[in-house]
Amino acid sequence: MTAEGIDLVVAENDEEVASIVGDALADAARAGGAIALTGGHTPGRAYQVAAEREPDWSAASVWWGDERCVPPDDERSNYLLARENLLDRLTIQPGEVHRIGGELGADAAADEYDAELRGVRLDLVLLGVGPDAHAASLFPNAPTLDEPERAAVAAEAKLEPFVDRVTMTIPVLSAAPEVMFILTGADKAEAAERAFALPPDPAAPASLIRSTSGTTRVVVDRAAAARLTD
Repeated sequence: MTAEGIDLVVAENDEEVASIVGDALADAARAGGAIALTGGHTPGRAYQVAAEREPDWSAASVWWGDERCVPPDDERSNYLLARENLLDRLTIQPGEVHRIGGELGADAAADEYDAELRGVRLDLVLLGVGPDAHAASLFPNAPTLDEPERAAVAAEAKLEPFVDRVTMTIPVLSAAPEVMFILTGADKAEAAERAFALPPDPAAPASLIRSTSGTTRVVVDRAAAARLTD
């Protein structure tokens, strides 16, 4: 059973997960939303679907929930993942693309992104969940979980690849009227339980991120949902 306030969507497989998330991204782009994208292994196919279903993103603005401190053409870059699977497939590019300048180094990039985010309200935040139940680059029991004022901060990586990160903070992520988590695979079942079925816990940072003004939606395949639907 999921915690109160969670809208759980269980798909048959990872392709159906990609379809559901891709539709949400396409809808947000069509509506001119400010959209925060995520990295990791799961969302690439969803980005492809989103580009297929809405190739004109001219009304939208695109942000990233976190980034590794690498150049934008580095294979570890969250921006590169989105560029190859989403941006390069669009007929019309987003009106605004707010890339995190990871190549500047964590502190400088975080300061720059923090300034860019001032006064911005995101409409849709897409987040993955790591096997340790982290989300964005908010890691278990890290001091970044308690940041009350800044919109973006530097973060030290707690898992591979061990490169410094920049991440949006919990208040900024949670302010979006739609927060959507995407998880697939049996190896995410325990993390899903810790994030969405058990009480909030700094050891499971995803459990601390909930929309304060709208919907927190969790889109999973049956394998990842194994401990949520018993």
